[in-house]
Amino acid sequence: MESTRQHKVSRLIQKDLSDILLRYARSLSGTLISVSEVRVSPDLAIAHVYLSIFPQDRMDSTLSKVNEDKGKIRGEMGRLERHQLRIIPELHFHLDDTINRMERIDTLLQS
Repeated sequence: MESTRQHKVSRLIQKDLSDILLRYARSLSGTLISVSEVRVSPDLAIAHVYLSIFPQDRMDSTLSKVNEDKGKIRGEMGRLERHQLRIIPELHFHLDDTINRMERIDTLLQS
């Protein structure tokens, strides 16, 4: 069960990372990155960030680029949240495969 504080921090991180990754995706020409969910550990030190990446054929390469620039992204997030959080959480990026599962279920239901 997620505490109220965890929930608030998750929403704050999701909002700020969405803005940061929107600007970051412009450099990747034709790639759209959205933050679908953020889960924060109880001590607020680790944030698991779930990303939806379009088009799907660039998912793996885009995720690896985001992981390479994780330090820069965390630094920019720190500048945005410096007055709201004491510790900027360590970021762990994951692919959100919800859309793939929905498409697979839809295909199975139609056949």
